[in-house]
Amino acid sequence: MIAIIKYNGGNVNSVQNALDRLGEKSIITDDFELIKNAEKVIFPGVGEASSTMKVLKEKGLDQLIPSLTQPVLGICLGMQLMCKNNEEGNTVGMGIFNCNVRKFPPLDLVPHMGWNTVSDLKMPLFSEISVENDLYFVHGYYCELSEHTASVCDYILPFSASLQKDNFFATQFHPEKSGKFGSQLLKNFLKIEL
Repeated sequence: MIAIIKYNGGNVNSVQNALDRLGEKSIITDDFELIKNAEKVIFPGVGEASSTMKVLKEKGLDQLIPSLTQPVLGICLGMQLMCKNNEEGNTVGMGIFNCNVRKFPPLDLVPHMGWNTVSDLKMPLFSEISVENDLYFVHGYYCELSEHTASVCDYILPFSASLQKDNFFATQFHPEKSGKFGSQLLKNFLKIEL
């Protein structure tokens, strides 16, 4: 069973629908035992960092998520909250990834919304996905480049399009909204054995 973490972040139903299309059973839950015993965990998110972290802390999920040992996939805000600090609302994150989240420079091009390519693909989730394949982004904050950067997107400046450390994987783009290449990435995540 795949556990999709339930909190006040949006997009959980889109992720579940994407898994349904792949024939994978999943549950949207904030139950500690169900999450700890799940085969895989997905931590999606669309929302504002500080209010979301407040809810995670109230539920104790900010302590549970970093302690998980199975494969975990953070998506968009989920990825950002797995980092150290976030400029959105001066938010302290979970610190799984040793990088900070910054606001894009104030240009007419923000937020970064739409299809873009990624380069320097470094993690197993990119099997059968190439640098020519477009993925769907929507965000006004970005994760800095770091030792955990697993792919790079260049939009105004280069930033981490994905991160990986141990059993933790994360994407700034939305695989559940990225067509066949996003579906391939989710399939690759579901195949990971640790």
